[in-house]
Amino acid sequence: MKIGAMIESFRLDFASAARAAKKIGANGVQIYASGVVHADMTAAEIAEVKRILDGEGLEVSALCGDFGCEMFYRPAEKRDVIEREKRVMEVAKKLGTDIVTTHIGVVPEYPCPQYDSMHKVCKELADFADDIGGRFAVETGPEKAETLKKFLDELGSRGVSVNLDPANLVMCAGDDPVRAVETLKDYIVHTHAKDGVQNFAVDTRRIYASGFYDLEPAPGGSFTEVPLGKGGVKWKEYIAALKKIGYDGYLTIERECGDNPAKDIGDAAQFLKNFI
Repeated sequence: MKIGAMIESFRLDFASAARAAKKIGANGVQIYASGVVHADMTAAEIAEVKRILDGEGLEVSALCGDFGCEMFYRPAEKRDVIEREKRVMEVAKKLGTDIVTTHIGVVPEYPCPQYDSMHKVCKELADFADDIGGRFAVETGPEKAETLKKFLDELGSRGVSVNLDPANLVMCAGDDPVRAVETLKDYIVHTHAKDGVQNFAVDTRRIYASGFYDLEPAPGGSFTEVPLGKGGVKWKEYIAALKKIGYDGYLTIERECGDNPAKDIGDAAQFLKNFI
């Protein structure tokens, strides 16, 4: 397995963040497609990003094409966003990765209009990914792994996959990441390395998509992100489970809080090296 870092987590300009990623021993970086990297990149802009990363000996582990979940619930109103997601998949290929990750909202456990809409949009994006040799990777956390697997199975597409975020499973869904590896083994193409604790359980629809289910937003404080090894992810067992299914891709460190992100990411990289 390889160690990656979400380049935006360093909270530096792109070139400085690339140097910081190299310094902590990362092999690659994941990049949000909403800044230096974006859906309408010119050939010159792509070349410049590649020049910076090549200079640090880094590759792109994945892009993050996360433009909000409204397009999955109200596709008729968000055709432009769906098309932008497709353009990001094309840019990803030019940057040397097949993988574009995103949140899709919350997959309900029962048939309903939201389920039907999510299925339609994900099927379109997954089939587009398959057509260009890419992978449309759904991030875990809003629902339990078994629910997500059933939804992905019903898409019937080779272009859909999973970005497994163990902390989101713990913090939001209250699920076991170790068991989730086995459940989702046929879909996992990228993972995040993040940790956290669930302080109290809430309906995840209230966290990710309350307005689309006519629910009140969840109160704050239901979960807390913490440094790797300080939360509910059982890292030894989790990484052993990834090895067991033959996963040899990225463990991409994502740090969304804290006052010293470079130190936190460096500490996380050293922590992961103990297991891989």
